[in-house]
Amino acid sequence: RARALLEGHGMGASIDKPIRQLSKGMAQTVQLFGTIIHQPRLIVLDEPFSGLDAINQEKLEALIREQARQGVTVLFSTHVIAHAERLCERIAIVAGGRIRFDGTPGEARDQLRSQVRLRTRVSDGAWRRALPADTVAQDGAWLFALPDEGIEPLLRALLDGQAGIESLSIERPGLHDAFVAIAGAAAAQQMQAEPTPEEDA
Repeated sequence: RARALLEGHGMGASIDKPIRQLSKGMAQTVQLFGTIIHQPRLIVLDEPFSGLDAINQEKLEALIREQARQGVTVLFSTHVIAHAERLCERIAIVAGGRIRFDGTPGEARDQLRSQVRLRTRVSDGAWRRALPADTVAQDGAWLFALPDEGIEPLLRALLDGQAGIESLSIERPGLHDAFVAIAGAAAAQQMQAEPTPEEDA
C-alpha cells in the first residue's frame, strides 16, 4: 500500500531515500501517507498546508478530496480561508477560544449581505437620492449593500434619472469576508465583556 501511494503520487523514485533527504513538500506528503496508510475512517490534520508551495498544496488538496470521495471524514485546521472554501462541506469558525459559527460555507457567507458596485457616467442628479444610506464612493464607483427589496427599484430610478449606467455588479461575500465579520464581532464582544482597570480595582 505504501509503494502504491508513493508511485501513484510521482514519488516512486524516492522510495528508498531517508525522509531527511526529501524536500519539505515531499516529506510532508510522506507524513500524510503515514496517516492514511491503514485506511482510517477519520483523519485529523493540523495546518496541513503550512510551508507548502502552490504545486504541493494542489497535490495535498487532491489527496484530501480523494479520501473524502472514499467516505473518509477529514477534519483539518487552517488559517488559509481559501482551502476551507474549496475543500470543506462544513466549517467551524473559532475566535477567542470558542466556536462562533458552525455550518456550511454558504451559510457563513449568507450572514453578510451581497455588495453592489455601480459605475455611472453622470456623477450627480436626482437619482442620487435613490442610493441606499450606506453608499460610499470608491475608485470612481458607488458601493453599497444589496437593498432588502432587491436591485430593481434602484435600477428604475437610475434609468429614469438618466444616470448612464456603465456597470453594475452584485458581489456575494466570500468566506474570507464572513470569517473577518464573525471573528471581528466575537473580538468586539470579548473586549466589551472585559472589565476596565477601574472595575478590576
